[in-house]
Amino acid sequence: MSLISKIFGDDEILYDPFLSMVKKCPVLNTPTDWKETPEVHVFTVDLPGLRKEDVKVEVVEEAGSRLLQISGDRNNKEDGDKNHEKWHRVERCRGKFLRRFRLPENANTDDQVKASMENGVLVVTIPKQQVKKPPKKVIEIEQVKA
Repeated sequence: MSLISKIFGDDEILYDPFLSMVKKCPVLNTPTDWKETPEVHVFTVDLPGLRKEDVKVEVVEEAGSRLLQISGDRNNKEDGDKNHEKWHRVERCRGKFLRRFRLPENANTDDQVKASMENGVLVVTIPKQQVKKPPKKVIEIEQVKA
C-alpha cells in the first residue's frame, strides 16, 4: 500500500474524485441485481430508507426497445424552518434517482409484471414468454457464368 493510499484511503479517488461519492450515495448508485431463471427475470434493488410511495416502477418503450424504469425521490422531509436552523454536517444523500434496464425479447410485460417492497428492498418480477424464432431460409448459391 502506498503512502498516498494510506493518507487518502481508497486510491480510486485519485483517478475520479466523484467516484467515492457515487459509492457512498444510494441516490447516485442504486445497487441492483438482475437474475434470470427459466421462468422469470427478477430485479432486486436496494433502496434503504424509502417507502413504496417514494418509488415508481414502469415499463416504457423507447426507440423500439422495452425498458424497465425504476425511479424515485429521496427528499429531506426534516428540513423544517431553514431560517432558524444551523446544520453542522450533512452526510445523508438526498435527491432523485433513475435506473433503466433494456429488457430482452422474452420478457412478458403484458400486465404480468409484479413489484413488491419490504425493508427498503424492491423486488420486480417479470415473467418470460416463448420467443418465436423466424424459420431459417436456405439461399441457393448460383453458378457464375464466365
